[in-house]
Amino acid sequence: MRHLRKTGRAAGPALLLALALAASPGLTGGGAARAGDGFNLGGLFGGKSDETAYTAEIFIVSTRKGGVHSTELTPGAKPRFSLDYISVPPDHKPGQIERPGFGGPDPNHHFALADHSQLDEDEFREQVAAHLSGRIGNNRDVLVYVHGFNTSLDEARFRLAQIAVDTKFGGVPVLFTWPSKAALLAYGADKESATASRDAYLGLLNDLSETPGVGRIHILAHSMGTWLTMETLRESALSGSPDLHGKLGNVMLAAPDIDVSVFKQQIARLDPSHFSVYVSKDDRALQVSASLQGDRRLGALDPFSERDRDLIEKLGVGVYDISDLSTNLIGHDNYANAPKAVSQIGARLTKPRAAEAETQSVIDAGADRTPKPAPGQIDSQDLAPPAPAPQAGQ
Repeated sequence: MRHLRKTGRAAGPALLLALALAASPGLTGGGAARAGDGFNLGGLFGGKSDETAYTAEIFIVSTRKGGVHSTELTPGAKPRFSLDYISVPPDHKPGQIERPGFGGPDPNHHFALADHSQLDEDEFREQVAAHLSGRIGNNRDVLVYVHGFNTSLDEARFRLAQIAVDTKFGGVPVLFTWPSKAALLAYGADKESATASRDAYLGLLNDLSETPGVGRIHILAHSMGTWLTMETLRESALSGSPDLHGKLGNVMLAAPDIDVSVFKQQIARLDPSHFSVYVSKDDRALQVSASLQGDRRLGALDPFSERDRDLIEKLGVGVYDISDLSTNLIGHDNYANAPKAVSQIGARLTKPRAAEAETQSVIDAGADRTPKPAPGQIDSQDLAPPAPAPQAGQ
């Protein structure tokens, strides 16, 4: 077994600016335990094995050149495909990604890569269809997760596994990952890599929308990944498919690192009723991004500010203020770290659609659909959008 390590990062004055731009906790390393070494590889979310660990099965589409630590684009930004098994510890706490402080991961207490299967493009399509086969209602849905700046492959796939488990998502999770440098000062390089990955991302969304039996395609994007998502959906709209051939579900933009004026242009081509924006006025990463780029970021809007409230109403999207849910100094990962925010995302993903309650996928390829466990105590209850601030004198 190769070892994963978590490296400490100094937070002195020289790194304060860079630290504020960090989009994730900064997990490093990338070992993989052998399949079968105390991991249950039964189904999408298998029950407890003899070692009591269980797994999350996620598809990955990547423009990373190769390897866990890759920071380069594939030639021509062509996508690579895989199917990964992520071991989730039975003592997992909602909102956390449990990792070892040093040494190798213990599947009873840590997230770890249990197995990895490389796929070609045709195998990817066939496997997604197989995993959807025989499912009913919103269990036919797909959740596409797109990470942000300064994010390694391990961080991205562990985050998706955590979100899928914590939200009790019953469909098929898919990670779209682009080659972030995973470095605090590489903001510009990351933006270029994300931009170069748009065609591969659009190809993924089109493929998913054409998968037999698929329900809705939900998207959860974070930070710089929200910009990539909006640009890709805008491109889809310009090509004549603003709703992915009727398959687009919820588009959840967490801490969007997008200029407000740019977002106005992007959303003008799309149906805003699909979109939810998770904002925090205290997001230090977005504050620094705004100071560097000279424009306000969408994710830092304050719904209780009269100026911002008027702007939000004109955008027409659902806005949720998660400022008070911060679990750390930066406040950029509230959407996934705070159980209440995860609960709201789960409510959107698992909300029944009455008209499709008995609709079944049309292909049965024999996929294992063992129910996933429900670790921790987290209820999928929708949050209400922030109420307007009281007027003076009231």
